[in-house]
Amino acid sequence: MLIAGFPAGAWGTNCYLVAPAAGEECVIIDPGHQAAQGVEETLAKHRLKPVAVVLTHGHLDHVASVVPVCGAHDVPAWIHPADRYMMSDPAKAFGRSIGLPLLGELTVGEPDDLKELTDGARLELAGLEFSVAHAPGHTKGSVTFRLPERADIPSVFFSGDLLFAGSIGRTDLPGGDHAEILESLARVVLPLDDSTVVLSGHGPQTSIGRERATNPFLRQVADGLGDGAPAPAPRRGM
Repeated sequence: MLIAGFPAGAWGTNCYLVAPAAGEECVIIDPGHQAAQGVEETLAKHRLKPVAVVLTHGHLDHVASVVPVCGAHDVPAWIHPADRYMMSDPAKAFGRSIGLPLLGELTVGEPDDLKELTDGARLELAGLEFSVAHAPGHTKGSVTFRLPERADIPSVFFSGDLLFAGSIGRTDLPGGDHAEILESLARVVLPLDDSTVVLSGHGPQTSIGRERATNPFLRQVADGLGDGAPAPAPRRGM
């Protein structure tokens, strides 16, 4: 399996291209702010043909390049319905101006073909099967994607802004809810095998085993102390 990722834009949001191998079809995960050029370079480098874009949530730093990427390759995008409104009105996601000089020129709106994700769905795309889990807390429509374990390849968990190496997503923006994100961690993350590779929306790769042992938020949830967990520290993402 081929997973090629790169950080993009003002928030260093991780965009991933996932394919069975080089030279095959691929899925693009979270083409966010200023990600379009990196997507094209990665497609060319690995000779990939995109068939879909899938989105972990609707924040601008994860969806800002969806329209140009989908338009250039005539592919659909998938998002949870609770976050769909952010694609056409991203300002509602943060409740304040974030400054157009920082963002540069933006193409907001929905791509021509936008499909909705549901909890428990299984997306068969590019010869791969992605399991979808609704995981609200960072936003109401946050989801994760998981690829099952295959042969000598461990399961891969695309956590979006639910779980980071050493931390969790912020909950202080509109639609965020600290109690909800703790519930999502307990329901979606804790049951995963320690060997599961975690590729998050910001920051480095980690594993469920490492986070179970060292992430203070996940440890508190596992110990049943979620109500007393400290508030998440601000992250680079929205």
